[in-house]
Amino acid sequence: MDHQEGSLAEITVKAVVLGVLLSVILAAANAYLGLFAGMTVSASIPAAVVSMGVLRLFRRSNILENNIVQTAASAGESLAAGVIFTLPALVILGFWDDFDFLWVTVIAGFGGLLGVLFTIPLRRALIVESKLKFPEGIATAEVLKSGQRSDGAGIKYIAQAAIAGGLFKLGGGGLKIWLEAVEAAKGIGGTIAYFGSNLSPALLSVGYIVGLNIAVLIFLGGVANWLVAIPICALLEEWPSLANGEPMAAVDWAHQIWSAKTRYIGVGGMLVGGLWTIIKLRTSLVDGIMSGLKAYRGNGEGAQVNRTERDMPMKWILILIIFSVVPLFLVYQAFVKDVTIAIPMAITMLITGFLFSAVAGYMAGLVGSSNNPISGVTIATVLVSALLLLVLMGKGAENGPAAAIIIGSVVCCAAAIAGDNMQDLKAGYIVGATPWKQQVMQMVGTVSAALVMAPILMLLYKAYGFAGHASATENALIAPQANLIASVAKGVFEGNLPWNYVGIGMAVAAAIIAADIWLEKKGSSFRMPVLAVAIGIYLPLELEVPIFAGGIIHQLLKSYHQSKKLPEAKVETANRHGLLFASGLITGEALIGILLAVPIVLTANPDVLAVMDAPTGAWPRPALLVAIAVWLYRTGRAKA
Repeated sequence: MDHQEGSLAEITVKAVVLGVLLSVILAAANAYLGLFAGMTVSASIPAAVVSMGVLRLFRRSNILENNIVQTAASAGESLAAGVIFTLPALVILGFWDDFDFLWVTVIAGFGGLLGVLFTIPLRRALIVESKLKFPEGIATAEVLKSGQRSDGAGIKYIAQAAIAGGLFKLGGGGLKIWLEAVEAAKGIGGTIAYFGSNLSPALLSVGYIVGLNIAVLIFLGGVANWLVAIPICALLEEWPSLANGEPMAAVDWAHQIWSAKTRYIGVGGMLVGGLWTIIKLRTSLVDGIMSGLKAYRGNGEGAQVNRTERDMPMKWILILIIFSVVPLFLVYQAFVKDVTIAIPMAITMLITGFLFSAVAGYMAGLVGSSNNPISGVTIATVLVSALLLLVLMGKGAENGPAAAIIIGSVVCCAAAIAGDNMQDLKAGYIVGATPWKQQVMQMVGTVSAALVMAPILMLLYKAYGFAGHASATENALIAPQANLIASVAKGVFEGNLPWNYVGIGMAVAAAIIAADIWLEKKGSSFRMPVLAVAIGIYLPLELEVPIFAGGIIHQLLKSYHQSKKLPEAKVETANRHGLLFASGLITGEALIGILLAVPIVLTANPDVLAVMDAPTGAWPRPALLVAIAVWLYRTGRAKA
């Protein structure tokens, strides 16, 4: 639909206030989820539903206002992904003692703004002229359109699920009634047999949202590592002993092998996967950039164009890019205290930031924001930056790893925002929004989230700590990407990166790419994106089991709808209800996790709310999780 000039208000006071508020809330929720599970999910649809429910309370509201709200809100959760994948690495390595407000805000805010600016010239080529699907953008547009006649059912699903997810987290993480995960390992013939599973509704929901294909690949990557690679490594080495002479527990030995060795197989896979993504998209990226710039030259900055085709003027884009680069250059200068090194760092950030923002925007069109392999391109950026800085600064450079991570953090924030940006612009294109107004609100949402990221990270750090750091508590946040990036940056400068395992991962990735090319030629509906497998190899197996279960639920619902041959409208409604319910589970668990951090930090006691000296075990939780899974299935099942 194409609304006429001035027919509907877009940027209103209530829309801005609600958009900023949701940006902050969703940034907090995604920060917790990303540090806990290593994965984040798009919040455009939940934000749109909440917006429709709130703005319906006002006498006048419209679809374009709701679109503006979700545009700002989703920018917050995307920025959180860019921040938590990278900046905790500086704490893990000991370069930061805490999360300084100014440092975090500048890096996150200006990195995110660059992500918005880099993708504006690509809007016409990737959204208007290309055949990219932008699945989450289309789904968000459909939710917005259906909201014109909605009875508020979407809010009900989100609220119910959020309460359920929150109670799960409160029972395990706060009251300590039950364990939050189960794992077991046993030494057999000099090797290890391991199995573990987290019992999180949020992880179940992640699997439901990404679908069976991605969930299977992540799970198979974990199986290949924990049930094949780790046992082989254990068989080839002597079983370690503790200080008292007792043999190390099998579970601890498995985690030690994973941490020091086999997770780097995933690193190698991510490196090849990120490079392969760039190579595969090179023609489309160049064509998209040229087409976008040609469109700007053709229209002219003063020409009259349709409201729904007006982007921010190119001269303002260039001015804002320069304005964003200057403070980032000063950050680099403060880190390395050498202008001859800070300048190459800024140039590297500009080139990789633009390139990977374009890759992220294109990949969002293919697989959606939730499946966008941001961590893969970030790791590639950190490795390239570290190698460049190694040449410039030398092997013993004290701040070398930190400098490489700072470059990676800016690029990661830019790429995360870029993918989300394109999804929102696609939704706006469908409902008849004004592009430049969306781009302004993306900046507003980015800045709003940047202002709260430091307090959120500090709260989570003080309450739970990060795995791999002295701050780690019993319920430490795994922060897998941050630990990985810390290891890569440090390993390059210290020369102790386990390149043999990285090489194995690169070879495995090459084989997976070849298999995926073969599947593509065969026209198979099942594909093998290499980054999904690489992430699976890197993550702990316990996180991947519930993700796999969620993917199975997604597939069961898909098969059910196909067998019943239901009308497409009913299936779309049912799928939307399931997606909203899953999003509610994630939001509820994440928000309670953050709220629980407050009394823990205030009392310096991780068990301040515990009603038992020790959890009774994990036995109640599987039954409750099965009940939640059934509830999710029934919610996503269309009524015949």
